[in-house]
Amino acid sequence: MKKISIIVPCYNEEQALPYFYKEINNISKEIKKNFEFIFINDGSKDKTIEIIKKYSQKDKRVKYINFSRNFGKEAAMYAGLKLSTGDYVAIMDADLQDPPSLLPRMLEIIEDKKTDYDCVGLRRISRKGEPPIRSFFARRFYKLINKMSKIEMVDGARDYRLMTRQVVNSILELKEYNRYSKGLFQFVGYNTKWLEYENIERVAGETKWSFWKLFLYAIEGIIAFSTVPLAIASITGFIFCLISFIMIIVIIIKTLVFGDPTSGWPSLVCIIFFVSGVQLFSLGILGQYLSKTYLETKNRPIYIIKETNINE
Repeated sequence: MKKISIIVPCYNEEQALPYFYKEINNISKEIKKNFEFIFINDGSKDKTIEIIKKYSQKDKRVKYINFSRNFGKEAAMYAGLKLSTGDYVAIMDADLQDPPSLLPRMLEIIEDKKTDYDCVGLRRISRKGEPPIRSFFARRFYKLINKMSKIEMVDGARDYRLMTRQVVNSILELKEYNRYSKGLFQFVGYNTKWLEYENIERVAGETKWSFWKLFLYAIEGIIAFSTVPLAIASITGFIFCLISFIMIIVIIIKTLVFGDPTSGWPSLVCIIFFVSGVQLFSLGILGQYLSKTYLETKNRPIYIIKETNINE
């Protein structure tokens, strides 16, 4: 009998875990497969790891990975994928925004030999319950990155997906330190079926993704899968050089014909500030790419495991 690995990254999810475990346990009884539940405690400051350990004592299917500190969701997902042993692997959030009830349908699709799908993913068709400004910038981000990147990013795509072992192995070959999984899933390719569903709010607890964290995550995605910002910086520099050259000629002609007036200092100061801002913006773009390269060359581990019951 084939096995399904359920990977659940957790960060301060003590309130949501009882609901999630009850739900996924009920769903697993409907599916005639072997299961393993891999909970990754990503440096939680509450009782998340204590709750997971209690589940593991009464349910041998429950495995846990306890990080030495908070390494982020990307590291947690990578660790879960690396240590999973299932023929099929699914990634879910513990807050039930990724409905386990859809898992049977996802399994049915991926096992259908007529369709030959390697991955079944979920995408939200609405963002009900989210702050309007957050939804607005999320949609603008997907439009922007799809124009800048050769890899298509699906608007509303969740990390919740069911994958074959072949897909998982391909993702694990991408060992980069700066990870943007939505892009990595698209990069490896394979036939993917997207199931659409209405947005579901958290069952308990609070979201860990502030607007600022999402903004930094968006920058991570753009830098990881596009070099267009570097081209923009180069083109902007060329345009300003051309404008400066034209203005020098205009000033020389104006001085020879009309003399050398001393007016226009306010506009000159504004131009200096504007050009300086463009230069700093371009340097910031270069700095982002350089910093990512610097972190990659250090070759630091993506995560550090403090304790685990896997292979016990």
